[in-house]
Amino acid sequence: MDKNYTLEKFEKELDDGYLLYFTYVRNRYLVFKTSENCYTQKLVTIHDKNPQPVMQMLTKKRVIEMFPFMEDIEYKQN
Repeated sequence: MDKNYTLEKFEKELDDGYLLYFTYVRNRYLVFKTSENCYTQKLVTIHDKNPQPVMQMLTKKRVIEMFPFMEDIEYKQN
């Protein structure tokens, strides 16, 4: 991850309605803000040998915990 990319910038992009793609523990995900303190995370890559939930609802606290381990962050505007 780019060292100049901060948690504050990440949160602002989610608040502005961007769809953020990222890699977390070898899986590719899409995350977007659903409502206040609520985010939706969708699994983009599906591995047969390591099943993960396809869709999850996350709190802001969980997103902040995951942020330091996110790689290859890309975003698209909704």
